[in-house]
Amino acid sequence: MSDLRAEARNARAELASTFDAIEYKLDLSKQLRINRRRLTHALRQLGEDSPAALVGIALGAATVVGVIVWFGASAVTRNR
Repeated sequence: MSDLRAEARNARAELASTFDAIEYKLDLSKQLRINRRRLTHALRQLGEDSPAALVGIALGAATVVGVIVWFGASAVTRNR
């Protein structure tokens, strides 16, 4: 009898885990929230461990954004 209860408990836990995985895959806002928290945590950790690397990443990101804006602005002015 205790074997059946243990089996049922394991089956319920496995089913709950499966439902959680399905919910996670279908809930894009939850995925974005979790990934944003992971990224924020990783950047904070990087800032504590190596501030120079964090500054380099920030400068690189700013450069990429600047280049994209520059190309977009020049494309708009060329098409006038």
